[in-house]
Amino acid sequence: MAGNTFGTLFRVTTFGESHGAGIGVVIDGCPAGLELAESDIQPDLDRRRPGQSEITTQRNEVDQVEILSGVFEGKTTGAPVAMWVKNKDQRSQDYDKIAGEFRASHADYTYQAKYGHRDPRGGGRSSARETAARVMAGSVAKKILKQAGVQVDAFVSQVGDIKLDKPLDKLEMSLREENPVRCPEPVAAQKMVALIEEVRDAGDTIGGCVTGWIRGCPVGLGEPVFDRLHADLGKAMLSINAVKGFDFGSGFEGIGMKGSEHNDEFFEKDGRVQTKTNYSGGIQGGISNGMDIYFRVAFKPVSTLLKEHKGRHDPCVLPRAVPVVEAMAALVLVDHWLGNRLSPL
Repeated sequence: MAGNTFGTLFRVTTFGESHGAGIGVVIDGCPAGLELAESDIQPDLDRRRPGQSEITTQRNEVDQVEILSGVFEGKTTGAPVAMWVKNKDQRSQDYDKIAGEFRASHADYTYQAKYGHRDPRGGGRSSARETAARVMAGSVAKKILKQAGVQVDAFVSQVGDIKLDKPLDKLEMSLREENPVRCPEPVAAQKMVALIEEVRDAGDTIGGCVTGWIRGCPVGLGEPVFDRLHADLGKAMLSINAVKGFDFGSGFEGIGMKGSEHNDEFFEKDGRVQTKTNYSGGIQGGISNGMDIYFRVAFKPVSTLLKEHKGRHDPCVLPRAVPVVEAMAALVLVDHWLGNRLSPL
């Protein structure tokens, strides 16, 4: 099975299955000398872990990270950094009756057809539990970026038809962790939670959008043509389980605007070139321009319907997807950032 490695200079390889011994990641290319401890990784894992609220799956995994290699006396050595979390609350018997079935909108059929053999317990390698490994790697990437002055955030901006329309600069990111849906606007968050609870009680599921927001990104990340920054962000987001769409800047809404309305005009302030508007989403010609980068990621409703299958499943993946979106954005940025360090602007 190919396709388990992501990145060029900061290379991340994930391993493990939903009902195997555990989920892990190996990072090759992490700079030496970075102060790193398990306490740096655990907060993001806690935000992703199952069983954290009434609107997420009730599988009860502690997801306690263990660093296996690449760190000595609290600092990275430059060697591969390996980490993992153990699986402790598997209930493989929940899948006994459907082991021979192809579940609607799951990877069961395509895995069976491609590999001739599959693990039906929780989807095996196709399970969203694999994203725990991405979050571990993303925490390391975010720490590197933070030292460079780059802040990577994400939040739930839409559940079903309930949409957060407040401008980014009017949002208070700290508020997103004060509600189980991780929306930084309390009134919208309350409505979103109520909708998820209604859908859950009916044995159904629902989707929505997560918005990513990157601040402090330097000018010059991204390469022309095939390695454009937004293209790499798009690939990263579309690799996440249940993602069906990605747009950045004005995205699809930009098609309803005229060029005279959509153009971001330049001006200089305090010696820094900026744009008066930011419909470009901080990226022009595939290269970051120093303005905030923002994008949206569309998640489909969870395929496993609670009224049809035994087991513990999310009625809505969005709250737990927030740290995954942050992780994948950070992995893309740190890869390009390291490339720019090797080739100064």
